[in-house]
Amino acid sequence: MPEQMNVEVAHKLSEREKAGEKRRWEEIIEILEVVVLALAAIATAWSGYQAARGDGEQSILYSEASVYRGQANTAATSGQQRLAADGSMFSAWLQARAANDPELQAMLVRRFSPEYRTAFTAWLATEPFTNQDAPPGPGYMPVYHNPQLEQANQLNEKAAAIEEEGTHARHTAEKYVSATVLFALVLFLVAVGQRFRLRGIRLSVLAIALALLAYALYGVATLPRL
Repeated sequence: MPEQMNVEVAHKLSEREKAGEKRRWEEIIEILEVVVLALAAIATAWSGYQAARGDGEQSILYSEASVYRGQANTAATSGQQRLAADGSMFSAWLQARAANDPELQAMLVRRFSPEYRTAFTAWLATEPFTNQDAPPGPGYMPVYHNPQLEQANQLNEKAAAIEEEGTHARHTAEKYVSATVLFALVLFLVAVGQRFRLRGIRLSVLAIALALLAYALYGVATLPRL
């Protein structure tokens, strides 16, 4: 009889030890799950914030680029009008030269824009009326430059650079959105893993969630801050 009681006591103690060991494993797993959930939730909020900032920065940069595009169009129009006016007076000068009217020629030359007048002088130096290789007009001379057209080119280049920054901000925002999807998947895996009572399955799901979380965190860490 005493021997039977000792066996029963030993059996109950063994069951308690197993239950305690099982409880400790569950507590460790639950702590890990809470840590993963917390990190995933914080990372999701951060990624969403960065994605929103990226969209806002894209809008601002695109608007700024549009302003420069408008200024470039205005400068280009002014430059083309200036070149057309110089070209019209140059055509009139050719007619005055053909009519042998030096006074009209001198007056038309004075009406040239400063840049066109410089190119006109250089063009005459090429002896265009006897040299077949001479440029067809002052506007084709290397020394000629149109300030408005050059300004338009500079503004267009600046607008293109700003648009590229906006596009980069959009792509970065899209990457942050992709990261939020991964973090959401981590949350889903942890939630699903908590439904299982078998230690092996629960640990496997948690391991997959941890690996996915580490991958997503590394991706976010390498992205530029917006």
